[in-house]
Amino acid sequence: MKTINIKGKEYTQVHERLKYFRENPKYKGWSIDTEIIDRSDNTITMKAYVRNQDGVLIGSGTAEEEKGSTYINKTSYVENCETSAWGRALGCIGIGLDTSVASAEEVINAVNNQDKPKVTMKKQKIDDLEGVLRQILEYHKAGRNLEEIYESLQKRFIITSVELKKIKKQVDAKIK
Repeated sequence: MKTINIKGKEYTQVHERLKYFRENPKYKGWSIDTEIIDRSDNTITMKAYVRNQDGVLIGSGTAEEEKGSTYINKTSYVENCETSAWGRALGCIGIGLDTSVASAEEVINAVNNQDKPKVTMKKQKIDDLEGVLRQILEYHKAGRNLEEIYESLQKRFIITSVELKKIKKQVDAKIK
């Protein structure tokens, strides 16, 4: 696979990893699927899954992108996120892993953004508790870990520990 040199280290681009995955007979019949884990007005988190010919999960990769955070993300943050998730999932199964799981695109993006001030999302109040509960249950039903869901909830919303405890209790009651 072709690599590119960034600050003295070789990195494989996602398209090279994907091409290798599709062309190598070892991966015949395998698939790579993507799911949206979380989405707000300005950010998206995706997870890519690599499955073998029997549908068994072999590896996964997660990525998050912020709308407008880079030149590409001004118009294509969703597509860029999916590509990053693919790259990490393919790295997870050993494709393009000679020096790093991170793809060349990720490293270039990190280098370009290292001097930029951090933009923090403004947390919102929970207006629709029932809607939040439904969303938590949907994510859980789709296989997401409840603790990860609660962590994400705390990052996005203004929520006290007492409120979180109540939400957890309601979710537990609906799951059982």
